[in-house]
Amino acid sequence: MKQFICLCMAALYIAASAEAQSLKPVRYADGSQALNGLVTSNAGRKLPGVVILPAWKGIDEEAKTAAADLEKQGYIAFVADIYGEGNIPADNAAAAKIAGNYKNDYAAYQKRISLALDQLKKAGADPGRLAVIGYCFGGTGALETARGGLPVRGVVSIHGGLSKDAARANGPLTAKILVENGADDRGVTPEVMAALTTEMNGGKADWQVITYANSKHTFTDPKSPDYNEVMAKRAWQHTLLFLDEILKK
Repeated sequence: MKQFICLCMAALYIAASAEAQSLKPVRYADGSQALNGLVTSNAGRKLPGVVILPAWKGIDEEAKTAAADLEKQGYIAFVADIYGEGNIPADNAAAAKIAGNYKNDYAAYQKRISLALDQLKKAGADPGRLAVIGYCFGGTGALETARGGLPVRGVVSIHGGLSKDAARANGPLTAKILVENGADDRGVTPEVMAALTTEMNGGKADWQVITYANSKHTFTDPKSPDYNEVMAKRAWQHTLLFLDEILKK
């Protein structure tokens, strides 16, 4: 039995490695800052496209796995580099600091997302059929995509930070918005959710929030102690259903 389990784990590791290898590095820039993203191997085809915004430590396995799965679903996926070469945080404290800088300087965050969308279009994605999804810090970026009026049909915020500075005025929101939120995420208080509701309704957005039971903040990440496999699979199916609706129909 132990040998069988080891063989299964090895097979899963090989499969994951093969998926990761199907992603091709893309070097681009924001002025003098070098950026290093990843694109799926179906680049060059006229397909709908999805930018993936990683969590607060930069490009990780969850983002890569999402890209590989989206390729199988018929999308060109581009994993964005928000921080840039030489700025990848080594630990949680460093990640909190740099992510906090971009949350405060939301215009800089929106610019990096816009540059990633440009790379997605250069990879052959149909410019009229684009979306952004993001995890954690990247989920905040998905909302900033909508707030910035970037040229996408929709965004998915997966256990993202949902609040913004109360001093920022709410504006129109033309992108369709899906928020996937863990019911036990301590960062999403009733006050935060109420403010988001006010913002979404005020912006006349096509929006929805799906709340996942028994799920803490990073419930979709297999490497997190908060991982909830059942709810993570449901969340991903909801993501695919949303993308299919806005990009393929």
